[in-house]
Amino acid sequence: MKKFRKLVAIEPVSLIPAAEQELYTLAEEVVLYGDIPATDDEIAARVGDADAVLLSYTSRLERAALEQCPNVRYIGMCCSLYSPESANVDIRYAASRGITVTGIRDYGDEGVIEYVVSELVRLLHGFGEEPWEEMPREITGLKVGVIGLGKSGGMIADAMHFFGAEVGYFARSEKEWAAEKGYRFRPLRELLAESDVLFCCLNKNTVLLHEEEFAALGNRKILFNTGLSPAWDEAPMLRWLEGDNRLYCDTLGALGGEQLLAHPHVRCMGVSTGRTKQAFVRLSEKVLHNIKSFLQ
Repeated sequence: MKKFRKLVAIEPVSLIPAAEQELYTLAEEVVLYGDIPATDDEIAARVGDADAVLLSYTSRLERAALEQCPNVRYIGMCCSLYSPESANVDIRYAASRGITVTGIRDYGDEGVIEYVVSELVRLLHGFGEEPWEEMPREITGLKVGVIGLGKSGGMIADAMHFFGAEVGYFARSEKEWAAEKGYRFRPLRELLAESDVLFCCLNKNTVLLHEEEFAALGNRKILFNTGLSPAWDEAPMLRWLEGDNRLYCDTLGALGGEQLLAHPHVRCMGVSTGRTKQAFVRLSEKVLHNIKSFLQ
């Protein structure tokens, strides 16, 4: 297998120690930075004459930096890659240069599923606050809607189904496998109106909940957002929160900002619930697999 001449991680990339050590077998020279660069020029200086670059989700590798780095031929995103629009790398410019960009998916979903089950159970049973209904209740019989039936959305649907919920979903298309499990495909506004609990599991920068959608959602509802950015327009969401509703997010990015933390109907953990011990192992394995596939 060939090696890179020089591989640079421009910021911390969350590989487990064994995987980090394996990088040294894949390049003649390896440089790992332990902090986050502040500007395009600083990123370009770190990349320098490297032919391979690694980064996580906390920096952006834009054209302005890449134009200063003519030797780059591989960029490994040690984070999720769903589309050029949501990526923190200028993938289209990279492609015009013949630079290969790889990313990973489905490495932190298990922790997210545990988070939503935990928070929903606490609310329904009244652990730490009053029960959502007059007395503690189970997930059994709850009407659940899932918006976006990708990997994490599908896992949430499966978890809710396991606990006895009635599962409906909205996605870009109907899923044969979901129908086989008894999950009902519904138009978005009908799903919103019918569901007691909504889970938004959308790609970054995908907004589907606007004024009309929150009107359809109505009052006395529970909304979880497990994406990396808000799935809504903020103004109608805030008006909806004035009712007897609850909004759950794990990260500030999913919530939309610190200004919402003090709202009495918002529950935000302030941490990524997908960043678990096991997730870092899966991330490391996938990052190394991408690098080796490119070199072969």
